[in-house]
Amino acid sequence: MRTHRTVAWLFHLAVTLAALSAGSAMAQTAAATSSSPTLAAVKARGVLNCGVIGSSANFSLPDSQGVMRGIDADSCRAIAAAVFGDAGKVKYVSLAPAQRLVAVQSGEVDVAYANITWTMTRETKSGVQFAAINHYDTIGFMVPKSLKVTTTAKLNGASVCMISGPGEANAAEYFGKIKVRYKPVPFADGEQMRKAFLAKRCDAIIHDTSALASFKQTLGAQSNDYLLLPETVGREPLAGAVRKGDERWFDIVRYTHNAMVLAEELGITSDNIKSFANSADPVVKRLLGADGDLGASMGLDKEWAQNVITGVGNYGQMWERAFGASGMPRGPDHLASQGGLVFAYPMR
Repeated sequence: MRTHRTVAWLFHLAVTLAALSAGSAMAQTAAATSSSPTLAAVKARGVLNCGVIGSSANFSLPDSQGVMRGIDADSCRAIAAAVFGDAGKVKYVSLAPAQRLVAVQSGEVDVAYANITWTMTRETKSGVQFAAINHYDTIGFMVPKSLKVTTTAKLNGASVCMISGPGEANAAEYFGKIKVRYKPVPFADGEQMRKAFLAKRCDAIIHDTSALASFKQTLGAQSNDYLLLPETVGREPLAGAVRKGDERWFDIVRYTHNAMVLAEELGITSDNIKSFANSADPVVKRLLGADGDLGASMGLDKEWAQNVITGVGNYGQMWERAFGASGMPRGPDHLASQGGLVFAYPMR
């Protein structure tokens, strides 16, 4: 009888120790998944370092008061609102195109929303991950009307202004396909390129279509002297980039943007968000932190998404602030329910 009791006691002890070990492992796993060295550094610093172009109208350009405006600038503000509950806690770091990925890799910036096209090799070779697409673009062409050219096929022998690196690659691929000879005139950044184009140092300019439309708009009465050609090249999903290796920070950047998209789908704006406080909709309750643990799963407050929407708005509001005055159609940036490519991943 004593032997049976001893065996039973030993069996009970083994089960108990196994349960304790499993619980400890689960706790360690939970702690690991909720930790982020980037998030810790951002909180300790008290400000988000966000890389932007800084000279691109409608994406990131200071207004007359020196406040950075545009869809990239607001994407940075949204992350600050998620982390700090304050959309103003952002330090903008202006980057030339060639500096963008290096700044992310080196830790100079915590995230970059800087007109960066999400490509395979940028992820497989450059040590960065793309977390969220904030604008679907194409590559376009603009010429002075005095050139009397209405199609890229007529640009044979033309000099073409472009951004060093990506612009050169896009031009070589496109003009090679249509068998048009051209003279590349590369520049390190967009500001230099635009000034050169206006100074007639080149016959045409190749760049993101939305950026060209915005540039044309800034010319005022002179805008009628220039023509956007009808051809566009490929698909250019512009996205926020973070360093590889910090999955939790990747989650924060991705789901901050996703929360703004979901808010638009639900009809929640920065103006009416208080009216949703007592909503019985489980999706709304999870988004606004009244139910579930979405914030805690990323190391954030339960009201993180509420702070984003209050401080920056939903995706549609952000898009309208950036591009509304330009007259550019929203196109693929519409919600999927409205014929676009934008939709929110389930947040549960």
